[in-house]
Amino acid sequence: MLDYPTLRIIWWLLIGLLLIGFAIMDGHDLGVGTLLPWVGRDDDERRVLLNTVGPHWDGNQVWFITGGGAMFAAWPFIYATAFSGFYWAMLAVLWTLFLRPVGFDYRSKLPYAGWRRAWDGALFLSGFVPPLIFGVAFGNLLLGVPFTFDDTLRASYTGSFWALLNPFALLCGLVASAMITFQGATFLIIKTEGAPRQRARRAAELTGLAAALLFVAAGVWASQLPGYRILAGALPSAESNPLAKVVAIQPGAWMANYHQWPWLWLVPTIGVLAALAGSRLARAGRGGLAFIASSFTQAGIIGTAGISMFPFLLPSSLNPNASLTVWDATSSHLTLSVMFWVAVIFTPLIVLYTSWCYRVMRGPVTVESVRKNSKTAY
Repeated sequence: MLDYPTLRIIWWLLIGLLLIGFAIMDGHDLGVGTLLPWVGRDDDERRVLLNTVGPHWDGNQVWFITGGGAMFAAWPFIYATAFSGFYWAMLAVLWTLFLRPVGFDYRSKLPYAGWRRAWDGALFLSGFVPPLIFGVAFGNLLLGVPFTFDDTLRASYTGSFWALLNPFALLCGLVASAMITFQGATFLIIKTEGAPRQRARRAAELTGLAAALLFVAAGVWASQLPGYRILAGALPSAESNPLAKVVAIQPGAWMANYHQWPWLWLVPTIGVLAALAGSRLARAGRGGLAFIASSFTQAGIIGTAGISMFPFLLPSSLNPNASLTVWDATSSHLTLSVMFWVAVIFTPLIVLYTSWCYRVMRGPVTVESVRKNSKTAY
């Protein structure tokens, strides 16, 4: 059996990989929804866009569900505190995501233009709102979340939904929106032809540049923010107790890991360079390579957020000592061990099955194919 500190690090990495997997796989579905009003100029073109992701979106949603389930089992303190503190934000995400399945199922059931425009708007919201709110949430993590624990480790949250919408968090929301839209645009280069493909190329070029510039701006701003540092306690092998440590808020503390291990600069560098390379590749019409570059962009940006905060997971601005970290927010040694072997067995199976599905349904979607299969197409 792996020791407790090692399992804690492994689950930090695994949940990070689940977030990256969600950004790559479900990200291109969300990105296509965001681009629907602009890349698809008429009903036929919009049906083409919907049919590029229609066969896969519900399978890709597994990454989101698995991430939430893994967080519940591996980091119960995080799950309980974050989902209660960000309650209204999470409801906004869920309600917009609810629009996606009904939008796919009902949009083309009736031929009326008004009916279809209404569902197009719903599908746009279901693609645009979730990444924006996820980015805002990450921004608030770097600023600190106003929560604390009492003596029985019951969490109390004193913030509000509107307080989450501060300038730095909104900038992080724009970063997330740009990178997810970039993912969707590069996917459309692969899966479409003609005028929609040309518009997707332009969209990928612009959103790739936007993702790089916004990410750099957010990184510079974050480097000037007060960060969190553990002064005592939070031992890697100790039982989980968020109150058994001393934490200080210090200027520039979010940069400490990069000062200690300079090679970590490779991660944000990959995020920036991959976005710029993907933008250039999209302009050249190299859809497959642009999609790979965009996927590295997702990994670089999400990886940078995790590395900058490590070992913190949910810093507390109300009581820094109550901040949740990799060392004191996890489940028991046995729980992490059992979950690890479940992940080792089933994660490769999911990846193989998903790869097979994309291979079977490879190739572009055309207006002609949608018209030919009008009754079964989205």
